[in-house]
Amino acid sequence: MKAAVLREPNKPLSIEEVSISKPGPREVLVRLKAVGVCHSDVHFWDGAFPHELPTILGHESAGVVEQVGSMVSAVKPGDHVVSILSPFCGTCEFCLTGHMSVCHTVNRPLFNRAPEDAPRLYAGKETLNQFLNLSSFAEQILVHENTLCAIDPEMPMAQAALIGCGVITGVGSVFHAAKVEPGSTVAVVGCGGVGLSAINGAAIAGASRIIAVDLSDEKLAMAKKFGATDFVNPKNGDPVEQVKELTGGGVHYSFECIGLKLTAEQSYLMLRPRGVSTIIGMIPPGVNIEVPGIELLVTEKRLQGAVMGSNRFRVDFPRLIELYKQGRLHLDDLVSDRIGLDGITGALQNLKDNKGTVARQVVVFD
Repeated sequence: MKAAVLREPNKPLSIEEVSISKPGPREVLVRLKAVGVCHSDVHFWDGAFPHELPTILGHESAGVVEQVGSMVSAVKPGDHVVSILSPFCGTCEFCLTGHMSVCHTVNRPLFNRAPEDAPRLYAGKETLNQFLNLSSFAEQILVHENTLCAIDPEMPMAQAALIGCGVITGVGSVFHAAKVEPGSTVAVVGCGGVGLSAINGAAIAGASRIIAVDLSDEKLAMAKKFGATDFVNPKNGDPVEQVKELTGGGVHYSFECIGLKLTAEQSYLMLRPRGVSTIIGMIPPGVNIEVPGIELLVTEKRLQGAVMGSNRFRVDFPRLIELYKQGRLHLDDLVSDRIGLDGITGALQNLKDNKGTVARQVVVFD
């Protein structure tokens, strides 16, 4: 199969012929039809987050099951599926208490092949390291069955792929992590694919005011399509003060969707007493967030994180697809460009340069 291989940080991906193993126990081979290019991929491409090289990036994908290994019960050949980077084991404390999205952070070896087994991905005698249990910048993926959810075969693949990361991260954080209430006020800091999805989720949840915060007027204009009611550009002044002025003291909920120390702290400061700030963006290792400690006590403001939207993806994905069919989840507006494998490096650069017209660039296979 063809794949886009990362061999050196911040260098163009190499389009190579790569070999992929046959499915073993509980493994599934999927032929991909669409893969979203996510800002998380940029963090690993440019070296901000470390990963063993060489590797194949990509993690936001949809396709059709080709083969299954022994003991697979969740999917069968011919099923249309969406992948996720947060698989679950189903038996650990986190799974049994309804927090499946945390499982992979403590049980990651369960979803990989044993060191003595043949690698899933290789080029000649060279082993390629699988990225986030997936490595989706390729024509096929070989994954544990608990990374997949079968979906309606009528669902368009380009839109379906986006559900697997950006959409579930944004919408799921609104629904599951923050539990936004109808009539409440919301601020979303960063209007990329995840931020736009959080805005969309807040609109579905019934928030009365949704304040989009971004340095790009183009992205703020896009945010209106997803349900934003108010718009703040930090170029026009302190965004915290702008949000407080709009709301008469701060919002009930804020979401940081960039991954910076400054914006994480600003999202907390935008809250009114008893407000909840949810950090969604990937803050680099070693970076600490500082907030006024006394406020945690006297105002009961809360600062929390959410990984992959605190998802229960086999329940969430079909529901999100139904919302899309109803015209309430605006996946069509998220797809800003369709590219081939050879366009991925350019797509990553677009995201790194923070181009205002880019929401989600999607690799589409024939």
